[in-house]
Amino acid sequence: MDSLNTLWLSTGLANFELGQVVMMLVGCGLLYLAIARNFEPLLLLPMGFGAILTNIPVAGFSEAGGLLHYIYYAGVDTGIFPLIIFMGVGAMTDFGALIANPKTLLLGAAAQFGIFATLFGAIALNYVPGIEFTLKDASAIAIIGGADGPTAIFLASKLAPELLGAIAVAAYSYMALVPIIQPPIMKAFTTDEERKIEMKQLRPVTKIEKIIFPVGVLAMTIFFLPSATPLVGMFCLGNLMRESGVVDRLSSTAQNELINITTIFLGLGVGSKLSAEAFLNVETLGILALGAVAFSIGTASGVLMAKTMNKFSKEPINPLIGAAGVSAVPMAARVANKVGLQANPHNFLLMHAMGPNVAGVLGSAVAAGILLALVGG
Repeated sequence: MDSLNTLWLSTGLANFELGQVVMMLVGCGLLYLAIARNFEPLLLLPMGFGAILTNIPVAGFSEAGGLLHYIYYAGVDTGIFPLIIFMGVGAMTDFGALIANPKTLLLGAAAQFGIFATLFGAIALNYVPGIEFTLKDASAIAIIGGADGPTAIFLASKLAPELLGAIAVAAYSYMALVPIIQPPIMKAFTTDEERKIEMKQLRPVTKIEKIIFPVGVLAMTIFFLPSATPLVGMFCLGNLMRESGVVDRLSSTAQNELINITTIFLGLGVGSKLSAEAFLNVETLGILALGAVAFSIGTASGVLMAKTMNKFSKEPINPLIGAAGVSAVPMAARVANKVGLQANPHNFLLMHAMGPNVAGVLGSAVAAGILLALVGG
């Protein structure tokens, strides 16, 4: 009987707790979104599977000595995985639209307003029973408004590692929901006539301009915000490899094999933090709610800035491109283009929207650097 009892106690059935079952269902939900709905599948699929693995009783995946434990502390806790992904994103990014129309940098900056507005919202949630967010927690939550998953993970790993799972799920969920969340906000803040505005074709950008740009961005970051150089520096390295034309093999590796391998491990590492005790609490609901608010404010801020610029600009600016200031590349730009075409079949805004879209990537990295410099100590 003792041996049978020992055997029974070693099974999963004897050790399952309700919270673990719930989190496994959450993991299955992430898999459904990735596979059936095609919502950010590259990260949600390994993240969802990681959530299932980490909640298996007795297996010890996330405990000292377990696979997910080492993946998390080797790449996520150190911040290495998000930085490698930023290098890959840099290698895939064309700054031509931003260089051709530098004014759109303001739209990328305006969209980051959602981050700082949500910072105060997170602090205000401390009045809700059961929620206790420190300034570091609030800063890590606020970065969700930038709609940049790697930046959110990087900052959360530095400021609020205990909230990493909830922050990552919120960040990537809202990134995936860009085509659903953004259009109503864009239409609410613009008139039909504004959405019909056609913009002048962008000028051609030379190769030398594209080479100088990442070097110049890095130099400005070094001078004025060194705390943002880990993210901006890796992004600029990837972009320089792309634009220089002399290291095509390295650029191709950064865009494909390296970023793909890192994404697998990043998803599993984040999934390891989706344990029942870390995720099933009222603070998680607060994070999910604040993420939606942050993303909505960022979208609205970009549109309103574009409306303001249109009033004072000699050349017409369609306010829809301001919504692309969040750094969900290139999805936010595609949404702006789609909404523009619905208002005017001859209105092609994709390249114009790519300017604020890539500016948003830099903007979210700079915002993360500011928050890290202010509260990281």
